[in-house]
Amino acid sequence: MAPEVMGETTVAIQTAGTVRALALVGPTSSGKTTLMEALLQVTGAAERRVGGDKVGDSSPEARARGHTVELNLAGFEFMGDRYSVVDCPGSLEFCADLDAALPAVDLAIVVTEPEPAKAALLQPALRELERLGIPHALFVNKMDQARGSLPELLAALAPVSAAPLVARQIPTWDGETVTGFIDLALERAFVYRPDAASTQIEIPGNLRDAEADARFHMLEQIADFDDDLLEQLLSDVIPSRDAVFADLVREMNDGLIVPVFFGSALNGFGVRRLLKALRHEAPLPDRAAQRLGIETGAYVLRAAYAGQSGKLAYARVFGKALADGAEFVLPDGERCRAGGLSTVQGAAIRKTAQAPVGEICAIGKVEAAQAGQILSTTGRPQAAATTAKPRRPLFAVALSARNRKDDVRLSGALGKLIEEDPGLTLTHDPEARQMILAGQGEGHVRLALERLKRRFGVEIDTEQPRTPYRETIQRGTTQRSRHKKQSGGHGQFADVTVEIRPLPRGSGIVFSQRVVGGAVPKHWIPAVEQGVREGLAKGHLGFPVTDLEIILTDGQTHSVDSSEMAFRLAGRLAMDEGLPGCGAILLEPIEKLVVYSPSPSASNVTSALTARRGQILGLAPREDWRGWERIEAYLPQSERQGLIAELRGLTQGLGAFEADFDHMAELTGRLASEASEGARPGA
Repeated sequence: MAPEVMGETTVAIQTAGTVRALALVGPTSSGKTTLMEALLQVTGAAERRVGGDKVGDSSPEARARGHTVELNLAGFEFMGDRYSVVDCPGSLEFCADLDAALPAVDLAIVVTEPEPAKAALLQPALRELERLGIPHALFVNKMDQARGSLPELLAALAPVSAAPLVARQIPTWDGETVTGFIDLALERAFVYRPDAASTQIEIPGNLRDAEADARFHMLEQIADFDDDLLEQLLSDVIPSRDAVFADLVREMNDGLIVPVFFGSALNGFGVRRLLKALRHEAPLPDRAAQRLGIETGAYVLRAAYAGQSGKLAYARVFGKALADGAEFVLPDGERCRAGGLSTVQGAAIRKTAQAPVGEICAIGKVEAAQAGQILSTTGRPQAAATTAKPRRPLFAVALSARNRKDDVRLSGALGKLIEEDPGLTLTHDPEARQMILAGQGEGHVRLALERLKRRFGVEIDTEQPRTPYRETIQRGTTQRSRHKKQSGGHGQFADVTVEIRPLPRGSGIVFSQRVVGGAVPKHWIPAVEQGVREGLAKGHLGFPVTDLEIILTDGQTHSVDSSEMAFRLAGRLAMDEGLPGCGAILLEPIEKLVVYSPSPSASNVTSALTARRGQILGLAPREDWRGWERIEAYLPQSERQGLIAELRGLTQGLGAFEADFDHMAELTGRLASEASEGARPGA
């Protein structure tokens, strides 16, 4: 690592040939992709385009929505150093892509707007960065639209961050317009120039006191983690710039502070100053390698299918440069070779013979590679130290190919989509005979359906997943049923007597026997049970019957015509004839929900749950999330469809929930009638 002198300050610069990786995270509409475009334009990696094609958000789905729906990858060089950029989706519906990608970056830039009311929108991103231990800085974008004071903004932002927010700059104003900034570390003032480097000026006389106060506050914040600096401040000793910069670098890299920068990505304001800060202060790849537990190889951020290129693994290189044709060992011991390396600039990929340490590249012909895996070049498997917890589905549809001839193609296409997007799950419901595609919200699932049509040419029909209702009985009965059939030759004969009794909720189906004297031979009793269970598969109301006991007490046989099949059919007939007299009632599945909501929205959320027949069990502060609530409730499963859209509408897009089956409860009245009507043939 070679030193560079910047004014009076000596700082560390990365080793030649390594590439640092940056993630741009933050809420939708904060301007992350615009900032990526500005970084590329300022460094000459892309031309400025007004209203035309851009490097990021190149897919038709992203353009139609006007925001990022998948990772955007690009790279640029600045003052001899190279950087890879990972532009991340802001909507919670599309954030599953971040689970594998974030652990691999060196630094995250959290992009936000200068509106105190939107401060809470940062919390999901900040909590995840803090959990993973990823150093991060804050870039307050759209400062040309700011209308409030800096103290008010920082006061609103401070509670959402676990580490102190340290303002590295203060904006300068002309009336209500931001015209530039003062760099508190350098003690220099700059005036913004549209699409050009800022011009350095003398600190205006009327701002000298404000600058001195803001700088001293910055020093006090970083002195909390440096006893020597604290002693200097208490002794009125002015610390050297070297010491100040060293503290800023160390404390950000260790996650002790979150530096705050200002600018406007659309106009290029503050972008170069941000680049210079990144150059001197962003960590090197060895920290990310240690976090991932990787020695030498490539860590897969994302796997995707790219038309004629086939499956590509978008991966970051660690340890040593990666050459085309390198042999990999996957975590399960499988071996494969890199069948082509490419640089990535948005949708454009270009072949390359070698990828340097830290670079994010596309690797071909590694069909078994999955996001979050290490492709080891050590000759032995390496398992990633950080494993993403699978995201639980929040919205689902039942789907089928419109043309039955497309069934096989649909299955293959869904397999590819799920490989690309870890937020999607596919399950088969054998009872309802439905194929269920689930995701992180209605928009997420709709996006997958659009991709099925555009990329794979499969037309889809969808319907709502069916609720797994059950029915049970209110009272017992004794039923004798006889199956008798004579059609020439051997006939069929079986006679059974059973007792049918209700059981407590959750007991399931219990079959037992009290046959004496061989009235039903032992070897045919299993056939009776099989028939009973078949008869309980669809009860009087049209649903599987549960929570009852069937006791075989007696029967009759015929020396010639009795058989296993006959007793099976007799057991089934006993259910068909006996259940109608037992007072059938309908049961619906009740789930236990844990709902997470910002505190100001909690009352609206509880009202929404109650309106969906929910029962509120409790409300308490969400652990480690200041200003958030954790709401527990019982909710009928049938009421959950569409809940996530309503919940996010009430919480600025932040709300989420976890749902688990808890118990079955009786359903009566109009809703029970509608459910039974829907279970009838042709409904």
